[in-house]
Parts: sequence; C-alpha cells; structure tokens
Amino acid sequence: MKLFNYKTAISSVAIAAMLTGCAGTTGNQTIDDNQRAIIGATVGALAGVVLGNNIGGGSKSRNKVIGAVAGAAIGGAIGYSMDKQAKEVADSLNTNVNNNPNAALDPNADLIVSNTDTYVKIMFRDDMMFQTNSATPTPSAQAKIAKINSVLQKYPNTLVQVVGHTDNRGSHSYNANLSEQRASNVGNIIYSSGVQNQIFSKGCSFDKPVAPNNNATNMALNRRVEVYLYPNQQSVIDVCK
Repeated sequence: MKLFNYKTAISSVAIAAMLTGCAGTTGNQTIDDNQRAIIGATVGALAGVVLGNNIGGGSKSRNKVIGAVAGAAIGGAIGYSMDKQAKEVADSLNTNVNNNPNAALDPNADLIVSNTDTYVKIMFRDDMMFQTNSATPTPSAQAKIAKINSVLQKYPNTLVQVVGHTDNRGSHSYNANLSEQRASNVGNIIYSSGVQNQIFSKGCSFDKPVAPNNNATNMALNRRVEVYLYPNQQSVIDVCK
C-alpha cells in the first residue's frame, strides 16, 4: 500500500494558492474571462499532477494524467463560475466588475465588485451602509444588499462570508464588536431573504486597513463591509490578515 505524500500535496496547494492569488491582474492589465479560466485550469492541472502522482494503484504516469485532467477540469470550472457570478452580482447592483487592485483607494467608489479564481468580493463603503456609530443598515443599504439575493438563489452551494472593517478610532475591542455587529446584520438581511446558502459573519476591527488611518479620507476608505462568495470551504481565506 502506497502512503499519501502530504508534504508534497501541501506544497502543491500552496503553489496553487499563490498562483490564484495573482490571477486577478497583471500589472495594470485586467485578465479577461478566457485567460482566468485558463489560469484556473492550469492551477488545477498542476495540483492534479501532484495528487495523481500520489494515488496508489496503476502506473505513476497514468495517475499523473488522470490527476491533471481532473484537476484542470475542476480548476477551470471554478474559475469560470467565479467570473460568471461576479458579472451577475455586478449586473444586479448596476455596476461593473472592477479587478483593479487600486479600486479600493478611490474615495468615490462606494461599491466595488471584484473577483479572483476562487472568490467574488462585494465591497460596500460604510458611509453608504450605516449611520454614524450604528450597526443597522439604512433602508437604502438594505435594498442594495437584497439585490445580491437573486444571484445567490441561482447558486445555493456558494458559501457567503460577510466581513466588517473599521478605522482605528476607539479601542480595538469596541471596533471588533462594531464590525462584527455590522457584518452580522448584513448577513441576517441576506439570510432572511430565504436563500439556501451557508452564511458566516466576522468582524476584523481595524486589523486590515486598505489605507493608513492618518486622515479623514483614508479612515473613510477603511470603514467598509465586504461580502465574499466562495465555491467551497477550501477557497475560504483569512479575511482579517
């Protein structure tokens, strides 16, 4: 009986994660849907080769081929699905998919939909979502959040993670509680619509700013709620780091 090589498999997963993390843009050039699908398939194939190499039974070369084909199919399908969901979410919110890494630094961008090969992210600015020091979304914010539900109903297996972020005014514990309450309330609005998706919420306090908390403009950039859509649990990232 051949033992599974966990060290090799973990290394391949790490490589795949780095590759998919870079799949959104090349410099300032946004990668299109076909390129993203190719990248997803390539990453899947690389992981599949390693996994196929560690499968017992049959020749090693045959297992590599089987693993590569399966991995490419899975990786390509996930990449395509994330592209498709991102476009549908953006359409529902009357905006476009924006994978520019500097988009979050635009003070005029109060809603940004972006995606990688392994998740879709919808970023809502705090100022358009809540009154000052309130954790309850405004009626207009609730209407925007509800628009996502029509897309989620088409993808009941998509995992939903809602994350709150604050600036650094006040204590870390105060902001941790505020960010968690805001994330939870947004998650509850999605849940109460009757979607079948698993929904999780998390508060990051001021641990993950997009800009230095050194002026009012940057602080406003850091106050936000992000909704992540994942195809599976293996794609979930640590959103507070």
